[in-house]
Amino acid sequence: MIAQLLFIIILAAAIYLFSKNVGKIRRNILLGKDTDRSDNPTLRWKTMAKIALGQTKMVKRPLAAVMHFFIYIGFIIINLEVLEIMIDGVFGSHRIFSGLGGLYSLLIGGFEILAVLVLIACVVFLARRNIAHLKRFNGVEMTEWPKSDANYILIIEILLMTAFLTMNAADHKLQLLNFGHYIKAGSFPVSSFINPLLPDSANSLEIIERVCWWFHIIGILAFLNYLPYSKHFHILLAFPNTYYSNLNPKGEFTNMPSVTNEVKAMLDPSFVPETTGEPGRFGAKDVTDLTWKNLMEAYTCTECGRCTSVCPANITGKLLSPRKIMMDTRDRITEVGNNIDKHGKDHQDGKTLLDDYITREELWACTTCNACTEACPVNINPLEIIVEMRQYIVMEESQAPASLNNMFGNVENNGAPWKYSNADRFNWKES
Repeated sequence: MIAQLLFIIILAAAIYLFSKNVGKIRRNILLGKDTDRSDNPTLRWKTMAKIALGQTKMVKRPLAAVMHFFIYIGFIIINLEVLEIMIDGVFGSHRIFSGLGGLYSLLIGGFEILAVLVLIACVVFLARRNIAHLKRFNGVEMTEWPKSDANYILIIEILLMTAFLTMNAADHKLQLLNFGHYIKAGSFPVSSFINPLLPDSANSLEIIERVCWWFHIIGILAFLNYLPYSKHFHILLAFPNTYYSNLNPKGEFTNMPSVTNEVKAMLDPSFVPETTGEPGRFGAKDVTDLTWKNLMEAYTCTECGRCTSVCPANITGKLLSPRKIMMDTRDRITEVGNNIDKHGKDHQDGKTLLDDYITREELWACTTCNACTEACPVNINPLEIIVEMRQYIVMEESQAPASLNNMFGNVENNGAPWKYSNADRFNWKES
């Protein structure tokens, strides 16, 4: 009973803390402006199934796709085994699903094979990051914490899978000894090879099995509560993020209603725009000027660097990194949320996303080619944030670069981005 009570307390505390932290992230996301992403639900479900569940955009890098698939499938399916552990922990039972007979043996055998595949994938990913030093895992934004975060997760997964296999090996050996409540149940195609490495004493085996059991389940609960602080929160957010994807063509920009109304009024003096309260800011200066979808994408970013690796501005040495745009947005909205928790919702810290986190040089380096959006495996769109901040600089501050100001003047005076008058527009045909 003591073990059961202890397990119930730990489980309840883990669920409470996780719910509390997820609630803060949800609050932070909803600080963004509203945007309607409820249209065409059928296509949205298909997009989520294809991108998040099917991981179709991962295959552009085959090795990473295969390794990630092992971890992904292992994470989903091995959770069935976690369910059994939780039930056993609450009710004091042991292998409660063993009544499934042959199906149970098939499941346990499958879990073990998946555990080995997860181990292999984690080792490969650690080697790619720390030995091969792939370029896309580096950058000015990849400071000590982002690099360590990725390593921590991989090491944790290796430890959890090792504990799972060792637990099964000790359990299997105890079953063979007909010791206590260790009934013969399950198939152990992998952990049976570990048996010779374990002691023959039943008491020692029981200690090993119990220690690995507790380490495995507490490790999973700790991992669950680590997710909200980690880039690996994409495990959960990838699904809603892809569901709420922008279904419009990638090159289509969103017109601001206030600007549209002004244009309509110029073309039609009788046009009367609908009043919707206080006029909003043009573009975005801080994270609260962005939409909730932009902020959700910031929390969904897994910092894989695929966006930055295909960015033509970054490739040619410019300061822009689409990954940094998303990481800065996440850091800033987290800071805003922390300020709300400490000082109240009306607190102003004097900082903004523009200038304090993202420089103007980064924003104007973007060619708006959408390569970053196309490359992202979970449909994150850094370009939307870049364009919103550009709109603020141009329309609120009138501080566009000189080359753009020349173009704006030419459009206003000549109806085209060039300096030639309308009368000379077709002179090129005569040359």
